[in-house]
Amino acid sequence: MAIGEGAEYTPLVMRSHEIWREVEAETGAELLVRTGGLWISSSARQAETHVANFFDNTVAAARRFGIVHELLDAAAIRRRFPRFDVADNEVGYYEPEAGFLRPEACVDAHIALALAHGAELHCDERVQGFTDEGGRVRVRTDRGEYEARTLIVCAGAWLPELLPPPLARHFTITRQAMFWFGLREPIEPFLPANFPVWIWELQDRRNVIYGFPAIDGPEGGMKVATEQYAATTTAESVRYEITEEETRDMYERLVAPYMPHLGPDCVRAASCLYTATPDFQFVIDRHPAMPNVIIASPCSGHGFKHSPAVGEALAEMALDGRCRIDIRSFALGRFA
Repeated sequence: MAIGEGAEYTPLVMRSHEIWREVEAETGAELLVRTGGLWISSSARQAETHVANFFDNTVAAARRFGIVHELLDAAAIRRRFPRFDVADNEVGYYEPEAGFLRPEACVDAHIALALAHGAELHCDERVQGFTDEGGRVRVRTDRGEYEARTLIVCAGAWLPELLPPPLARHFTITRQAMFWFGLREPIEPFLPANFPVWIWELQDRRNVIYGFPAIDGPEGGMKVATEQYAATTTAESVRYEITEEETRDMYERLVAPYMPHLGPDCVRAASCLYTATPDFQFVIDRHPAMPNVIIASPCSGHGFKHSPAVGEALAEMALDGRCRIDIRSFALGRFA
C-alpha cells in the first residue's frame, strides 16, 4: 500500500483494498491474497522502478500514511528470506499486508456484479470513434452507434488510436515479457504462506526484476519478470509470442545470478502491453476538447491494484463531477 511511484497513489490503493474485500464478500471469490511484500534496493543500484527514488518514496509513503512496515539490512533479509541472494550493501522494505491479486478472477467478479446491477456488456465489438455533440456523446462501433451523457474511455493499449495526435503522443505502448521458471527445490518454502511478492532494483544491471510466490502448484513454476521501455509497439502490430532467445537471456542475465532456487526450465512464458505516459504516472481527466468524455489510462505498468478506486473515482466524475480522492496529479494539463 506504500506506493513508490508517489504518495498520491496510496489513498487509491488503500481504498482499493477496501473494495476488493467488499467484492470478495459479495461474490465469494478470492481476489486479494496477502503474502507480504519485499522490495530490495541499494545506494549502488543502477536500476530504477518506473520513477526515481522508488525505494525511498515507498518508505516515505509508509511513514506518512502509517502503513506497517519493517526496514531490513542484508543480514536480516538473508535470515527472513534466504532464497534472495542479496549483496552486503542491499537493504529491504518489508510490508506484511502486501500481496497479489488474481486478475482474471477480479475481472470476472466485477463483470458479474456489473450485470447484477443492470449493466449491459457488448463483447467483441470494436469501437471506431466517438464525438461530443454538446450534452451528448456518440460512439461508433463496427455494429452500430450509441449515445450517452458521458463517455469514459479506458481502452488500454488501444487508447492512442482513439485520440487525436496531440493527445495520443503522451501514451507509449511497450511489449513486456513474463516468465515462469521451474523450482530446483520442494515447493513448500515458496508457497504464498511462506514467500513474499517482491521487487528488486539491481545494482549490477540496469534492470528491475520482480516476482511472485509459487501460486500454481508444483508444476507451475514461479513468475519472474523485468521491464523494457526501449522498443515501442502498437496494440495491432505487437508480437505476442516469446522466443527461446528471450527466455534464455532472461534466465542467464536476470534469474540465475539472483534466484538460484530457480532452474533454467521455463514452464510458461507470456507477453503483455504497457501503456505509459512520459512521467510513468496515470491520466484520469476530461478530454480537453470534449467535456463529456473522460480519459482513463491508469496504467504505466502499475495500474491494476488501483482499479477499484479508479473505477469509483470515474463513476463520481461522471455522475457528480467531483471525486472524494484527490486525482489532480493525474491531469492531462501537466504535459502542456
